[in-house]
Amino acid sequence: MIAPLDDLPMVRFPDGKTAPYEREWMCRALTVAARKAGYPQWWLADHVAASVTEFLRTQREASVLTVETLTQSVRQVLQVIGYAEVGREFEVGRPIVKISLVEIAQAAGTGYELAFFDLLSRRLDEVVNEEGGCFELFGLLRCVRLLRGKKTWSRDCETLRDEIVSFTRDHTGVAKAASEIRFTLV
Repeated sequence: MIAPLDDLPMVRFPDGKTAPYEREWMCRALTVAARKAGYPQWWLADHVAASVTEFLRTQREASVLTVETLTQSVRQVLQVIGYAEVGREFEVGRPIVKISLVEIAQAAGTGYELAFFDLLSRRLDEVVNEEGGCFELFGLLRCVRLLRGKKTWSRDCETLRDEIVSFTRDHTGVAKAASEIRFTLV
């Protein structure tokens, strides 16, 4: 048997896909639920996420949890601690998808910015439409130097960096304006 990361279970979604449980993911889902329930700065999100994480770490009998089981368990906990309204809004959602800008730049080829933006556009569409709209783009500075063919940072690197940031903001806003999209660009 393969042991899950940090003795935490995998979470299975209705479409059959699985993802490793992550505390950060739970904290984000709790924060969103609290905001929907009228608590814009809910201080308990991190504490509840930590409690859920520790509880799951002690549960050795299930290495895979369904998203429904996890959702119901968290809702019950929220009801017990007096936050049933947060529980009613709670949905596990999908984990944060990590996207390497360096890998996209490598696939596009050095100096091929048009190909890079096309590949980035496709990957953003895929994440927004199929994976829940919460993602992290990483490797921005290295990606820019790779596309520009530079070993050191220059003014034209700054311009390209700003273009990538602007493109990502614009594209995600157009891709699916009906749902909440959250991303980090580092």
